[in-house]
Amino acid sequence: MPTDVRCQVVSWEPYPVASLVGTLDGHSMEAARDALLGCLADQPEAVVVDVSGLTVADPEALSVFTVVAEEAAEWPVARLIFCEPPPRDVAAWRGSGLAVAPTRRDAVARLGAPGPDNRMAADMEPAVGAARRARELVTEACARWDRPELAGSACIVVTELVNNVVAHAMTPMMVSVALRGADMLIAVRDHSRAEPRFVGMVPPTSYGGRGLLLIDTVASRWGSTTLADGKVVWAVLSPEHEPLESEASGPRGTLSRR
Repeated sequence: MPTDVRCQVVSWEPYPVASLVGTLDGHSMEAARDALLGCLADQPEAVVVDVSGLTVADPEALSVFTVVAEEAAEWPVARLIFCEPPPRDVAAWRGSGLAVAPTRRDAVARLGAPGPDNRMAADMEPAVGAARRARELVTEACARWDRPELAGSACIVVTELVNNVVAHAMTPMMVSVALRGADMLIAVRDHSRAEPRFVGMVPPTSYGGRGLLLIDTVASRWGSTTLADGKVVWAVLSPEHEPLESEASGPRGTLSRR
């Protein structure tokens, strides 16, 4: 019998609530993944997942939620907590290793109060000037969080990511930045499913267009996650990461879309 999982996101202060409805098994795992990653891609500080309407037909399928948490672990969005499992499935949820609360209120209490001072985001159109706006965003974030040593690298990363959306994906985007401990996390979400790739060399004097190699030089970690309606490309900047001078001045490839 065909199975499916649907997701409805509702505004419920202080965090959004994603209500999953349907039957979770090996056939519906991908739908559950896409639904939750789509919710997380809007970059809230945390998401409460109400599973009261979700039937767990295969307890092993709960591993998809661990996969979701791992895929989004380096995004500015940070936390995912589940609540209100049906009585018949409580044992399966308890054995899953996931963060599970009995009620929405308990879930919010575990998350604590939001920390908006450690997160910034802006919606942008794929137009000339978008990269400048993105640099202004991360520069303001570095100043607000007293991380001047990350400003240069943050501007390099966000310029490459945003310019790539403007030149290739050509869709609206969301630029997000957050502070987690000493690290700064940057993510750009667009609405093209094409993955980043190298397409050759660029002149050393060009501004932008150095793509993945340049991001790889200044970021301690980076990657991309495909969504049902696009992707998120992210990078983590750490104060202790110091690119070698030879790497920073070497030839670069261009980040493009397939």
